[in-house]
Amino acid sequence: MFRILEKVSMCLSLSALVVAGSVALAGDFAVPKGDVLLTASGAITATNKDGTLQLDLDQMAALPQHSFTTSTTWTEGTPTFQGVLLKDYIAATGATGTTITLTALNDYKITMPMADVKDDGPLLAYLMDGKPMSLRDKGPVWMVYPYDANADYRTEVAYARSIWQLDRIEFGE
Repeated sequence: MFRILEKVSMCLSLSALVVAGSVALAGDFAVPKGDVLLTASGAITATNKDGTLQLDLDQMAALPQHSFTTSTTWTEGTPTFQGVLLKDYIAATGATGTTITLTALNDYKITMPMADVKDDGPLLAYLMDGKPMSLRDKGPVWMVYPYDANADYRTEVAYARSIWQLDRIEFGE
């Protein structure tokens, strides 16, 4: 009987952790203390400043992290990129809607359907080979796909969506 109660207690504790993790992922964010890397707006539920969600490097690093090594048409060799998968960023913002508009520092922008976001990419990379990316290196955030791992990402559409110096994402209906 004690073992059954112990297992039930463990399951309840694990459930609480999972729920707490989910709430934290789509929960409240403090106002950034460092330089803002990325600002989300539009149809989002998580905000921290004037109806937007602004994240600095530490806040981006606190989200689920992923990395992959891939060649690109814009870099030499096969750098390793680290950051947050776009799907995890969407979950963190509590975004809804059907479109995502991504805008770079120079106001270059692309709009893509939310339905095009896959489990394996793209990645909102803020580290390349373990180092923050400068503006010269396409930073501070570069949306990168695992080009070498999936032929679907070696297309003109994926290349056009590989927006660097990304600083704003708007979620629309």
